[in-house]
Amino acid sequence: MNPLQLKFTPPQASVVVVIPFYNGSRFIERSISSVFAQTVPADEVIVVNDGSRAEEREALGELAKRYPFRIIDKKNGGQGSARNAGVAASVSNFICFLDQDDFYLENHIELLVAGIPPEDPRFGFVYADLYEADGGGNIVRTSMVKESSDQNPKRDVVNLLRHDMHVLPSAALISRKAFEAIGGFDPQFMGYEDDDLFLRIFRKGFSNYFLDRAVTVWCIHVESTSFSIRMIRSRYRYFKKMFDMFPDEPQRERYYLRDCFVPRFGRLFADQAIASIKLDNEYRNELIEYYREFADLALANRYVGRVPKLRLWFMRCLILNGSRGIVRVADAVIRLPLVRKIRAGS
Repeated sequence: MNPLQLKFTPPQASVVVVIPFYNGSRFIERSISSVFAQTVPADEVIVVNDGSRAEEREALGELAKRYPFRIIDKKNGGQGSARNAGVAASVSNFICFLDQDDFYLENHIELLVAGIPPEDPRFGFVYADLYEADGGGNIVRTSMVKESSDQNPKRDVVNLLRHDMHVLPSAALISRKAFEAIGGFDPQFMGYEDDDLFLRIFRKGFSNYFLDRAVTVWCIHVESTSFSIRMIRSRYRYFKKMFDMFPDEPQRERYYLRDCFVPRFGRLFADQAIASIKLDNEYRNELIEYYREFADLALANRYVGRVPKLRLWFMRCLILNGSRGIVRVADAVIRLPLVRKIRAGS
């Protein structure tokens, strides 16, 4: 047979669901029961105990008596390392993840497997939309991804760096080939590990597809990782990794710090530092230092414009030198509607 006539034959879909677990007995049964209520069942279900307390591990063990899932125990290392451990212990050629406080809609696996293209040897991942809910699972909105991201599927690395990707592991299916090609999740991150993973899959030349259907309920509450100091620290590590990976390319007119990182992270780092100063909490000096380092990088960059640099310089002076009272007053002024409008338009 002429080799040119050979066609790619996609592998038969086998799916593993990996759930990282850390002191999550309050939510985990809701998550696990949603996996076992699928219209198309998973071939493997693995829950990775990421160093939970003894009583939490015991509760997970009791749950395993009622649902046929495997438990893997490891020292605490964060969601990324827990997910890596679950994938390493599995054999399925497609991977789904689920956070312990989220849950699948009944056709999650069915829809994502149907979204695998029949003739794409470079298939990387397919992702879908989500319902957003509170901690109790009460729906807040029904199209989180489509409303938050203007580029689906992902086509442009500048867009991926300029904005949060809004590709959530709990609403995606990833090929094992792609996951292993980029070494899985970067375990240094305990937040932004998903953006980092999908960006690296994209950069490796694997394809991605978007389903304009919700397949997961994403629950946000004050106990979520999104609200923790670990997320803030991870956000800064992610910025530093991206800053090192994407130096400016003036010959191609690509100015990553100016066009991507300052708009995406500048206000976040400033708001975090200001909030910590106002509260005078234990993280104050750490968050001030994050902002100082970020501002110094931007102020030293020749391509960042004068107006953004002026804002950065003012904010740097306020955060590094302002008293708690001055910061409170300045923050109140900055948040006035007219001032916010001016800042947004500049």
